[in-house]
Amino acid sequence: MGTRPLAGLEVVAVRYWGSGRERQAVCALDAYEAEGAYAAAGVPFTVTEPGLPADAEYASDTEVLGALGGEIAGVVAAASREGRGVLVVGGNCTHMPGVIGGLEDAHGADVRIGLVWFDAHGDFNTPTTSLTGFLGGMPVAVCAGLAHPEWREGSHIAAPLPTDRIVMVDVRNLDRDEERLIRATDVIIAGASPKRTGEDLGMAVSELADRTDLIYLHIDADILDETMVPAHRTREPRGPGMKELSVAVDAVMATGKVAAYAVVSVCGSPEENEVDMASGTALVRAGLESWARHGMPDSLGGGSR
Repeated sequence: MGTRPLAGLEVVAVRYWGSGRERQAVCALDAYEAEGAYAAAGVPFTVTEPGLPADAEYASDTEVLGALGGEIAGVVAAASREGRGVLVVGGNCTHMPGVIGGLEDAHGADVRIGLVWFDAHGDFNTPTTSLTGFLGGMPVAVCAGLAHPEWREGSHIAAPLPTDRIVMVDVRNLDRDEERLIRATDVIIAGASPKRTGEDLGMAVSELADRTDLIYLHIDADILDETMVPAHRTREPRGPGMKELSVAVDAVMATGKVAAYAVVSVCGSPEENEVDMASGTALVRAGLESWARHGMPDSLGGGSR
């Protein structure tokens, strides 16, 4: 499989935080628009905001997340079928199952999707390993078929993501039982640069690209050092800086396999949290510029369903 230029972009703008709408958590969307960040790829783009019906009723937060994931999946699938790249912004990590589901919808449940997960946390908890039951710490485990099937199935994931197609980058703060679970799987943990703990990122993503049809590159802004995202609700110290992270993102884009890119969990309002907004905008721009240089898969296995 070869690569082709990034010819168009669908921006999936998520104005939710978990299962509910919350203005302060998604003001990054307004900042990106104001700064012209989506134009960084130099290709035509459209912006779509998926949302839940106002009168819908759900029995649990995980059903809400599944329903919202299904709405996200619909937008992702339509764009990916047309051969456009998908940029997901706003929201947080609980919305990522919808991206996996949308790629499956577009290219078939047998498409080999790889996930490169940039985050200070693994988000690989299950109800049994979690210390708090926090759903924001579970979406990768949900995609892998280890928790909350209603969330996964609602998000259109028919084939759970095999753990040997997951590369986690940084994940410097893991719960004890969560780390044990990760180590018991085929998940690879890589460092954000050669000087950081974990396997070599370049080698890890190169090997991932060899055994996948496409890659979803997901970034939670808390991978950055806490000084760069001071309003982030799960900020962590001792993280990489923007230059270091941009180099790591470029290493993933260089595979030519990226079909979807996400920058999530940029919090606060532009007026009160200029640092967070600047970091989020820089991540969007750096990723899009790199994507435009390296291109995306020119064909994908499987068929639409």
